[in-house]
Amino acid sequence: MPDWLALYYDDPIEITHGEGRHVWDSTGRRYLDFFGGILTTMTAHALPEVTKAVTEQAGRIVHSSTLYLNRPMVELAERIARLSGIPNARVFFTASGTEANDTALLLATAYRRSNTVLAMRNSYHGRSFTAVGITGNRGWSPTSLSPVQTLYVHGGVRSRGPFAHLDDRAFIDACVADLKDVLGHTRPPAALIAEPVQGVGGFTSPPDGLFAAFREVLAAQGILWIADEVQTGWGRTGDHFWGWQAHARSGPPDIVTFAKGIGNGMSIGGVVARAEIMNCLDANSISTFGGTQITMAAGLANLTYLLEHDLQGNARRVGGLLIERLRAATAGLPGVREVRGRGLMIGIELVKPGTDEADPRAAAAVLEAARQGGLLLGKGGGHDSSALRIAPPLSLTVAEAEEGAAILENALRSLH
Repeated sequence: MPDWLALYYDDPIEITHGEGRHVWDSTGRRYLDFFGGILTTMTAHALPEVTKAVTEQAGRIVHSSTLYLNRPMVELAERIARLSGIPNARVFFTASGTEANDTALLLATAYRRSNTVLAMRNSYHGRSFTAVGITGNRGWSPTSLSPVQTLYVHGGVRSRGPFAHLDDRAFIDACVADLKDVLGHTRPPAALIAEPVQGVGGFTSPPDGLFAAFREVLAAQGILWIADEVQTGWGRTGDHFWGWQAHARSGPPDIVTFAKGIGNGMSIGGVVARAEIMNCLDANSISTFGGTQITMAAGLANLTYLLEHDLQGNARRVGGLLIERLRAATAGLPGVREVRGRGLMIGIELVKPGTDEADPRAAAAVLEAARQGGLLLGKGGGHDSSALRIAPPLSLTVAEAEEGAAILENALRSLH
């Protein structure tokens, strides 16, 4: 394996099985999972409804490619198109979020006949050559070479940067002014791609309404809005099914990308776009692994469970309790700069006590201490991975939230 393939923990763990919100390692140790395979185990580990759907589909046929009619793919596409909010929507399935964002950029640049793309500072959109080229996070950008010209704008991080001292309205106005200034120095770009909540960036987000304000400026020049919902989609933020809905004054985006949680561990990504955009390509294309029958069966069962059990509502209720519990637990701790988030997408940013300087060593130490206490977390952030990322399955119970918060509080206090 390559040297750049990172593993968590000084003594890495092998996860062998899971159930509900818990996983077990190869030594038999049980952990409460607050990261879900990077926000991918959305409903629960070994969810019986998904397991049954996968088993039954595997007994019929696993794969045939998009060259043949595929009933599970059509059924899931119809459901996602209705849920997307995009009028006259078309859906194309991929095998990952990276590939979904690549496809969105292909559509946008072909439709607009421009290879210039606007992206947000501190953003992350995948690991492919094109996706790295629009990623505004130095820690995840191994090359400056890119097939697109990328222009970065302000707004993804509320509490850092030159506009952090402003109130929300003034912050939005300043970011819009910055966007207009950028557009005044270039030919009209193809699109703006933005995460409603920046995932790898440490679960940061702008004030509600920022992207609606951006959209008004973009639409005047025909520039498309791509919402990267790979991490925020499917109700994880609690208040909304899609992250873009916090900025819905101007209607849905032109293109939405999704992945991760919809498959509950199966490899599903995809793009939703208006038909005129999706159909703009004038060359042949297929997908060998996107939309394969077994992943679509999993996605259908998982989405059904999510909706029937109102896991978005659970994310809002339990996530609200968890974030308040964590804010209370960290009040007064000198190394905690901010507890932020929405629903079950919560970030804790750590700094060196008495300063505003990021502290990635502290984040790594808390990750280790939490693991010793039986809790698995993630980390990220644009400042050298100094933020803890909390994103458990959306079926998390109040008791499990309290248990995880107690372990995390002890891990944070162990630093001091």
